[in-house]
Amino acid sequence: MQKVNSENWPYPRWLAHRGAGELAPENTLAAFRIGASHGYRMFECDVKLSSDGIPFLLHDNTLNRTTNGTGIAGEHTWNDLSQLDAGSWQSRGFAGEAIPTLANIAQFCLKNRHFLNIEIKPTIGQETPTGQVVAEHAARLWQDAGVPPLLSSFRPEALASAQAAAPHLPRSLLLDTLWPGWLETALKLECAAIICNHTLWDSALVKQVQGARLRCMSYTVNDAPAAHRLLGLETDSIITDRIDLFSPQEAS
Repeated sequence: MQKVNSENWPYPRWLAHRGAGELAPENTLAAFRIGASHGYRMFECDVKLSSDGIPFLLHDNTLNRTTNGTGIAGEHTWNDLSQLDAGSWQSRGFAGEAIPTLANIAQFCLKNRHFLNIEIKPTIGQETPTGQVVAEHAARLWQDAGVPPLLSSFRPEALASAQAAAPHLPRSLLLDTLWPGWLETALKLECAAIICNHTLWDSALVKQVQGARLRCMSYTVNDAPAAHRLLGLETDSIITDRIDLFSPQEAS
């Protein structure tokens, strides 16, 4: 497995958000397939734990928005979660689409030589075990791969736990604001990148992050002027919902 750091950066510039942005039910295999059909080679997804410790894909704390289930997702067993419909909310054509496990997504990515950014998205209060288990599963699933997945989180506790469990997997700190000590935290966590809300980037911040030998990544960029601004700032990666607007081959 390749060792990834800011100097040895194997990932493409463009990432499809939650698989296919808004063209398919987010964080499902259907979304990944559609994202791939638009030429994307790297995907972002959200991973949390079931009550019995299985890493699965879901963004929200609850099941209500993107499945036919209700309640806090992490309080359900995987057996219960696996029976939910995670597609009908998006459109009738995706009715019956299941919630995938991290193992399902790993199989798809490895088979098709795609790259993955796993956002560790813990249920509230489960930051440490989620970081540990997700990192352990990712290390095992990608143990024979050339390029590892990039782990990221808004929660430093989750990244610290992932760092302890699988220090060889690259990490990135997600930021929606520049809170006090963010850079020191990223360096302590031995991150390879910072993933910012794209509106935070300016030339001074790019210089600061690159000066700390970290890569500059952005979420979630859905219009051409914003993308052109980030490209002009020489940031490294852009996460987008608009896989129909941006061609990863033409815009790299």
